[in-house]
Formats: sequence, C-alpha cells, structure tokens
Amino acid sequence: MSKNLENVWSNCLEVIKDNVPLQAFKTWFAPIKAVKLKSNILTIQVPSQFFYEWLEEHYIELLKKTIRKEIGPDAKLEYSIIMENNKNSSNPYTVKIPTTDKRAIKNRPVAMPLDISSNPIRNPFIIPGLRKVNVDSNLNPNYSFENFVEGDCNRLARSAGYAVAEKPGGTAFNPLLIYGGVGLGKTHLSHAIGISIKNRFPNKTVLYVSSEKFTHQFIDSVKNNNTNDFIHFYQMIDVLLIDDVQFFAGKEKTQDVFFHIFNHLHQTGKQLVLTSDKPPVELQGMEQRLLSRFKWGLSADLQVPDLETRIAILQKKMYQDGIELPKEVIEYLAYSISTNIRELEGALISLIAQSSLNKKSITLDLAKQMIDKFVKNTAREVSIEYIQKVVCDYFDLPIELMKSKTRKREVVQARQIAMYFSKKMTKSSLANIGMHCGGKDHATVLHACRTVNNLADTDKTFRRYLDDLEKKLSLQ
Repeated sequence: MSKNLENVWSNCLEVIKDNVPLQAFKTWFAPIKAVKLKSNILTIQVPSQFFYEWLEEHYIELLKKTIRKEIGPDAKLEYSIIMENNKNSSNPYTVKIPTTDKRAIKNRPVAMPLDISSNPIRNPFIIPGLRKVNVDSNLNPNYSFENFVEGDCNRLARSAGYAVAEKPGGTAFNPLLIYGGVGLGKTHLSHAIGISIKNRFPNKTVLYVSSEKFTHQFIDSVKNNNTNDFIHFYQMIDVLLIDDVQFFAGKEKTQDVFFHIFNHLHQTGKQLVLTSDKPPVELQGMEQRLLSRFKWGLSADLQVPDLETRIAILQKKMYQDGIELPKEVIEYLAYSISTNIRELEGALISLIAQSSLNKKSITLDLAKQMIDKFVKNTAREVSIEYIQKVVCDYFDLPIELMKSKTRKREVVQARQIAMYFSKKMTKSSLANIGMHCGGKDHATVLHACRTVNNLADTDKTFRRYLDDLEKKLSLQ
C-alpha cells in the first residue's frame, strides 16, 4: 500500500507540474507529503494552516481533478495540517480536515498554532537606559497594504506578507524573503508588513532597517568596543525587516553577526522579513550557512507589472492625490513605462508638476513631451505592449483583434509589423514576443520579420508605413 501511495502521489505531482508555473509548484506542492491512501481517500500533509487555506482557495479544483483521474471518480482528499503543540516540543501534532464541501470547510473550527512569539527574550545584557517601547520602527506610514496595488505580478508575495502580518512568527513563512528588480515594490511591501503588525500587536517591537544602515551600525559598534550591546539590541526585536540583504555580500564580519542575530530571533519565534534583488540561489558572496537559512521560509518574487496593474497603480495614486487625468494620458504613461513602478509614479508626479508650474492643462501632447525627456534620463527600452498600441493606432485596429487568431490580411500585416519592431527595439526573446502577439511560437515571429523585410524592399507604400511607425516609436 505504501508503494501504491507513493506512485499515486508521484503521478499526481507530474500532472500538477504541467498545469502550474514552476515557482508555484516549488512553493505550494513540493513541500506536501502524501501520508495515507485508504478507501479512495488520499491524505496529504501540509506545513501550516495558511498553506491549507491557500491550496483550498487557489488549487482545489486542480487537486480534485488530478486525484480523481488517478484514483477514480469517488476519490476524496483529506488534509493533515502540522500544528505546533509547544515551542519546546519536537513532536508536532496534526489535524485532519476532509475536503468535501468548501462552504463546510470555511465554517469548520480548526486548531491554530500557538503564538510562540509572545514570550519575552531572556536577555542577560540590557543596554543602559534602553527600553523596548522607545525603539523607533522606521516605518513609512504611506507604504501600507491599502496603498499596495495587487496584481498577478505580486499576488504570492502580498498574500504571504499579509499572512505574516496576521501571525508574526507563527507561520511557515519565517523568514519571508521578497525578491525582485528595482522599483517593483519590495520596500513598500516590507513596510506594509511592519505597519500592519504594529497596528495588530502594539506591544511588539518592529524594526525596519536597510542592510547598509545595519552594516554601518555594526562597524560603529566595533570601533566603540560595544558589539555586545549592538547584538543584544537586535535580539530584543520581535519583528525585524532587513532591506536589500544582497549588500551583505563580501562583508564576512557583518554576515557573521547577522547570522547569530538571525538564529536567536528565529529560535525564539520572532519574525524576519528580508528583501533582495535576487533569489537566494543567485546571491553571490554570501556564506552558505546564511543562504541556507534564507531558504527556511518562503522566497516570493515580485515580477514586472502587466499593463492592467500599471494602470491600476496610476489610478490609485491619482485617487490618493485627489487629481483626475484623461484616460488616454493614463494609458500612455502605463504603456510607456513598463518595467519600474517607481519610475511610473515619478513620471506621473513630473507630469502634474509640469502642468502646475507652466499653467497648462494635462493633455496627451504634454505627456509625450514630458515622457520624451523622462525616457532620455532613464534610458528605458520600448515595451512590446507600447509597440502594439502604436501599430494598432496607426492602422486603426483594436489591439484585441491583433492578438486574436483572425487571418484577415490587414490584421496579419499589423501583427507582423508589431513583431518586427518588437524584435528590433526590445531585448525580448522570440518566444516572449510571440506570446504577446496572440500566443504565436518563435518560428512565426521569425517568419513575420522575414516577411516585413521582404515587403520593405519591394513595396514603397509598405516602406512608408515602417518609416512612419519608426518615427512614432522613436519619439514616444
């Protein structure tokens, strides 16, 4: 039966792996253990209550279809949730929850892990005159969850951050490491977690600090011969948020002291939230023992926001500032700046300032002038989405039609031109360009580029189309 159980779950995982992104599979399915198969009931063990709730909310249909395919139409699923019985106990107990009716599940009382972070640290070293209540959290009140726009690009990180804020030190996400490129919201999200914890648990000591500040403080403590005070100060913190941990790279002594602080906080049930520009596996110049601890919890990435999320971010910012902009201006900004939320908000502020100082109304022409200067300063490449918009506007076609499967000559030609400029003016792969143009493969993109080049050599009207579009794209 054990072998049969392993085979069944292994087959289920193979199917699931083909139906979810790789990162989602590693995060939500790799940690699951199949523990029992009896009378068509498969029992799987999950690490926490939050884990169970996330599976029920996002993947229950996939799980049901998969186990029914593998076991039979009468197959049922039960969860075995690991619950921490005692902070000193090495024997967690489990609570079984059958999956039958989701409405019944949501109303079923479930035992929750104890909040082990409420016990005070027994610290024999007290810094003279320092009391925990006097610690300034260094949190920016504007960076709250309410001001953080959720989209597909950040849903995992935001959901995990919200779970941590509800139960700091009491979830499987400790540490929570949020990683992503510049200007995608890592700092905002870490502040939001800290603010939410402060509001929910006023007695907890929350501290946000950049890795650079942490390093400078440590250097000062070495100079002043009070390293012990430095260490014990950080060991007093209930929730420690460290921004940009990649800057610890190459600083062996700083890594060593952070390693000991990390261990103390983690072992006493305190919450750690870290941000980085790369996932742990890509961080260079870091000690392996520290990297292994970064992997203990959850690593959640922030991706480049899609067009809809960028528009939502601009609308949120406008609502907060009490301003209104024409729809075409908002869309133009969202199309033009696609890789950095900070730059996107900066462009909006610059546009409003230009309008106010020059006493001009905000129009599409003003936005184009401002973006032209802004782009030169930021050396940004054109996005595929923007190229598609310019091409569709030029030929007076709805963008949805370009992305459809229609074979109408004028639509096919516009689609091929968009592919041509996307290959010429962006660093995107052929597969990525094809995906943006209605799910085409890389061979279709290559064929489109060859067709456009051939027509440009033989058709003067077509050549004029390309020249006009290239000027528009260069001036965008």
